[in-house]
Amino acid sequence: MKALKIILLIFIIGFITVQIFAMRSQSNIEMYPYTVLKKYGTFEIRNYEASLFTSVKMATNDYKKASRKGFSTLAGYIFGGNETNEKIAMTSPVAMSLDDSMMMMFMVPRKMTADMLPKPNDEEIQFRQEPQKTVAAISFGGWASDKKIQKYRKLLVEALKKEGIEFTNQFFFLGYNPPFEVFNRRNEIIVELVVKEL
Repeated sequence: MKALKIILLIFIIGFITVQIFAMRSQSNIEMYPYTVLKKYGTFEIRNYEASLFTSVKMATNDYKKASRKGFSTLAGYIFGGNETNEKIAMTSPVAMSLDDSMMMMFMVPRKMTADMLPKPNDEEIQFRQEPQKTVAAISFGGWASDKKIQKYRKLLVEALKKEGIEFTNQFFFLGYNPPFEVFNRRNEIIVELVVKEL
C-alpha cells in the first residue's frame, strides 16, 4: 500500500512538472502575428500580417489522420530533416486548411526568409507565403476533433451571417497546444473575410 502511494505521488509530481514545462514553453514560442479589429459576442475580427510558412498537403479531410501525418512531416523538417540538418524553432499555432485535401502549415520564424531555409529532405514539404489577411475567429477549448471543428465552423458561419459579414470559403483550424498539455487548451476556427469597411 505504501509503495502504491509513493508511485502515485511520483506520477502526480511528474504530471504537474510536465504541465508547468508546457505552459512555460508556450509563453516563449513565437506566434503568428495579428491585431484585433473588432470583437463580437462569440467571435472577433482580426488582421494577420503576411507570413511565410512550411506546408504539406494531405489527401484527406479527416482531422485526426491529417494532423498526425502533417505534424510528423513538418516536425521532422524543423527538427533537422533537411539538407543541412538545421533545427528551426517551433512557432504557434499549427494551422490546417479545412478543405477536401487538408494542408498543415507551420509558420517560419520571422527572422528567417525563404532563401535562408534549408531544402527539406521530404519533397512533399513546400514553402508558402501567406499574404496579409482579414479573418473572423472563434475559439474553443479542450482537444480538437472533427466533430468539434464542424460544430464551431457552423457556429462561426451562423454568427457572421447574423451580423451581415461577408466571408470566403477559406477556413482554417488553428491549434495552439502540444498534445500532452492538459490545461488552458486553445483552438480556433478562422475564415477569411470579403474585405470591406467593418
